[in-house]
Amino acid sequence: MVSKSYSNLLELASGESPSLGRISRGIPRVVTAPGIVPDLDDSDDEASNASSERSSLSPRDRTIIVANQLPIRAQRRPEGRGWTFSLDKDSLLLQLKDGISEHPDMEFVYVGCLHEEIPISEQDEVSQTLLETFKCVPVFLPADLRSRFYHGFCKQQLWPLFHYMLPLSPDLGGRFDRNLWQAYVSVNKIFADMILEVINPDDDFVWVHDYHLIVLPTFLRKRFNRVKLGFFLHSPFPSSEIYRTLPVREELLRALLNSDLIGFHTFDYARHFLSCCSRMLGLSYESKRGYIGLEYYGRTVSIKILPVGIHMGQLGSVLSLPETEVKVAELMKQFRDRGRVMLLGVDDMDIFKGISLKLLAFEQLLMQHPEWRGRVVLVQIANPARGQGKDVKEVEAESYAMVKRINEAFGLPDYNPVILINKPLQFYERMAYYVVAECCLVTAVRDGMNLIPYEYIIARHGNDKLDEVLGLSPSTLKKSMLVVSEFIGCSPSLSGAIRVNPWNTDAVADAMDSALEMADAEKQLRHEKHHRYVISHDVGYWANSFLQDLERTCKEHDRRRCWGIGFGLKFRVVALDQNFRKLAMEHIVSAYRRTSTRAILLDYDGTLMPQASIDKSPSPKSIQIFNSLCRDKNNLVFLVSARKRSSLSDWFSPCENLGMAAEHGYYFRLRRDAEWETCVTVADRSWKQIAEPVMRLYTETTDGSTIENKETALVWCYEDADPDFGSCQAKELFDHLESVLANEPVSVKSGPNNVEVKPQGVSKGLVAQRLLSTMKERGLSPDFVLCIGDDRSDEDMFEVIMTAMSGSALSPTAEVFACTVGRKPSKAKYYLDDTAEIVRLLQGLASVSDQSPGSSVPL
Repeated sequence: MVSKSYSNLLELASGESPSLGRISRGIPRVVTAPGIVPDLDDSDDEASNASSERSSLSPRDRTIIVANQLPIRAQRRPEGRGWTFSLDKDSLLLQLKDGISEHPDMEFVYVGCLHEEIPISEQDEVSQTLLETFKCVPVFLPADLRSRFYHGFCKQQLWPLFHYMLPLSPDLGGRFDRNLWQAYVSVNKIFADMILEVINPDDDFVWVHDYHLIVLPTFLRKRFNRVKLGFFLHSPFPSSEIYRTLPVREELLRALLNSDLIGFHTFDYARHFLSCCSRMLGLSYESKRGYIGLEYYGRTVSIKILPVGIHMGQLGSVLSLPETEVKVAELMKQFRDRGRVMLLGVDDMDIFKGISLKLLAFEQLLMQHPEWRGRVVLVQIANPARGQGKDVKEVEAESYAMVKRINEAFGLPDYNPVILINKPLQFYERMAYYVVAECCLVTAVRDGMNLIPYEYIIARHGNDKLDEVLGLSPSTLKKSMLVVSEFIGCSPSLSGAIRVNPWNTDAVADAMDSALEMADAEKQLRHEKHHRYVISHDVGYWANSFLQDLERTCKEHDRRRCWGIGFGLKFRVVALDQNFRKLAMEHIVSAYRRTSTRAILLDYDGTLMPQASIDKSPSPKSIQIFNSLCRDKNNLVFLVSARKRSSLSDWFSPCENLGMAAEHGYYFRLRRDAEWETCVTVADRSWKQIAEPVMRLYTETTDGSTIENKETALVWCYEDADPDFGSCQAKELFDHLESVLANEPVSVKSGPNNVEVKPQGVSKGLVAQRLLSTMKERGLSPDFVLCIGDDRSDEDMFEVIMTAMSGSALSPTAEVFACTVGRKPSKAKYYLDDTAEIVRLLQGLASVSDQSPGSSVPL
């Protein structure tokens, strides 16, 4: 169905602004001019943030499935006029729809390209047919643009890199080409334009698939800030050491983070992605109740780890076909009836499937175990490669040469040890090979998931008719054997398989021998274990689970205020609570002018001083600002810091009337000449003798970490350490300290790049309480309160200030400004973007005070 509300916002590349009638008849024609990278910021902000009424055309839940290829097969009619279309039953996109059980009424719309090239003159008609008949929205790309996008950037640059191939030379993976990158972005933009024609942004879910469309989330989020968007990566995600070599690494990461939910097949792939986010964007993740989430500008981006499954219904149907039975009987005569044992490999003919390594290992098996000569046959089904290029031809040539060599060395007049099938097989034929094979070998050197082992397990489980063909009684327990590479996505879920390093041909040969020699009882147990997993984690389980998590992640969308920031592919959406807003300079200056008793509480590090600064001492400009504020007879200015009192005393010695709190408020004084006081009773500090050796141990084992020994606290800092290792060590240290200090009067806190041990009950909130109560005792009722901080420790101050609004500590007409640095969830009601804005704000207030200088508030 088409979004009635948004039809007037959609600008086609042809320059047209179609009416609803045109969209209803069919999808307008495609961009036919291969262009440069489109301007991401060409839509107006009003359109980006518009909220449409619920469309009457979308009464049910609907999910828009977006992938490079539509689940459609197209064929030109014999007479050459028009096309015939049919569903591609092998497509995962189609299978996931069949598996949805939690939302049986959910409607699916597909957006993607066709395999075949459709002439421009026929594209409107084809669009109309596919939309009406199959609910598919085709994306037509000019041939040159499509080639640069798919065979260029996707297959020459992204795909090799994601499979751990560094472009060390032009022949080894594709060197980064800016023109191919522009084509990639242009195609993603075209996909976004097609989605905009059918989406109802308030109701629809969008599920984007695989690495071809990584930047698509940015284009969609730009148009609709609250779009419900999930992304699943079907390829591996490389380690940060590999990924960091990509020149557009940050653009791709930020694009993925514009999704609400990002899915990966394995924990390793997710871990690598999270590591890249940490190292390149400074983002950390948290696990809450089993869900992994990244806080990204107020939005929580969820991480999903779940391998895809197979379509049980489809496999069962194929196994029940008469053609399958005939083919199985044929293979039985070819192999088992002649005393031959079949080992089976099914792989695409590409460099990552490890076909040549498998052949080397099989050759090693025949050399080391002469008893298998004449008995064991390796059937290698080689599917056509999906990419093009020199590497594919090299793999083909090498494979053919090795097959010829092995057959010449170990073959007999009626026996070839290797049978290479290099033509496309019907699905039922492939299933028949699975049924007969005693062992399936999947030895890819790197693969995203690979469902071949799952299909093999189901085929080996068979059915009653196949049991008759195989000569098995109904009571016979089924058996199967798998030899799988450690480097494929399905390996962690197949605990009964023999896992191998495909590069170690001796180990693979031994695994083949073990699989052949293993007792039937052991094979039966392994098969049963695998079968239970595969049938309970099918494609429906995967799709249901992903869509449930996507719905859960998007529940808060309507409760947040959203707006976009950033240019180009660095665009991102800020999502904040309805009452959380940016502190306007004119608003606070106006309140500052008309009030007479003001309390100002300021954090230091991260608020007045950027965290990245090496020299942490205040600048002359900061000292001047403080003095201007402190000279104002209406002001009480307080600096609340985690730093030691000696550092604060030295740095701010020119500020006579500045109040200060050190070490999170344990020590405080109201002015420079006053004595330092404590907010709580001085506690025994013997706990340091326990905590310091523990911290020292972690410092010695974590390069770049340091210990800061304060009077009342100990801080372990890892700001200069490796971010991943430092974070890991910090979590371990946190648990270690909590354990050894369980009976001590201290609390262990985790902060940005540090772990701190401090006395119990000490917080910046105590300083705020003490300051307000002192002013109340002196008969001063503040009618202006400004409190600014940047991290968790400052949230205690915000809470006290906001609570005081309903009490008697403040004037009934008090203007209260609790402000945090950066857009993020906070107890404060206001935010400013960075320390530079904080300084400009304080400078503005100081200018107002300079106009009416006087003595400070008498305390």
